[in-house]
Amino acid sequence: MDGMATLAVNPMLLEELKAIEARPPATAGEMAQMDDAAVMLQLRAGNMAAFDLLVQKYRKPMVHFMFRMVHNQAVAEELAQEVFLRVYRSRETYRAEARFSTWLYRIATNLGVNYARDHKQERTASTVYLDEPDTETGTTPDVADGTPTVEARMLRNERLNAIRQHVMALPERQRMAVLMHKYEEMDYRQIGDVLKLSESATKSLLFRAYQTLRERLKEFV
Repeated sequence: MDGMATLAVNPMLLEELKAIEARPPATAGEMAQMDDAAVMLQLRAGNMAAFDLLVQKYRKPMVHFMFRMVHNQAVAEELAQEVFLRVYRSRETYRAEARFSTWLYRIATNLGVNYARDHKQERTASTVYLDEPDTETGTTPDVADGTPTVEARMLRNERLNAIRQHVMALPERQRMAVLMHKYEEMDYRQIGDVLKLSESATKSLLFRAYQTLRERLKEFV
């Protein structure tokens, strides 16, 4: 499955969609006050401004999320574009049965996992700063002013490289759960929805992942 909307039709949502179609398209200002699912329903009803609004809101998070998976800025941007292309293609079958962000990250996760599987031999050794926020381009952040010593900077880079390597070495589901939990700030229920796991199973998955990381990174703690 590629994350497309295939859930059963909800009669109440059909009524809501009919009501949307009967009204003039919402303005950008009106849509800014709506939740994402309602904006997506506007797109389904033919309001193309809704698509622009969703891309504007989620493009940067999607590029960052993909960059952490594929370690290549150009590829991350291409995959993010593919995510939105699939969103657009799914507009007529979209059902607001779950949070829009859950549906979006499910599409992104499946694309990223498939790419990683198909390009295992092409992965680069580029540094990914997994314990710090990304910049606008999704690349590594600047070092804060403070002029750290050469030794301190070397130790810091060694630690960040170790974190990157051990996170990316986790089993697939654990790796995706950590990326979503720590760096996308998604809660257990959201992660479970994306990975199609119960909340308790998601907690257990993350517990095992963090336990493994603590064990492998204890020399840096």
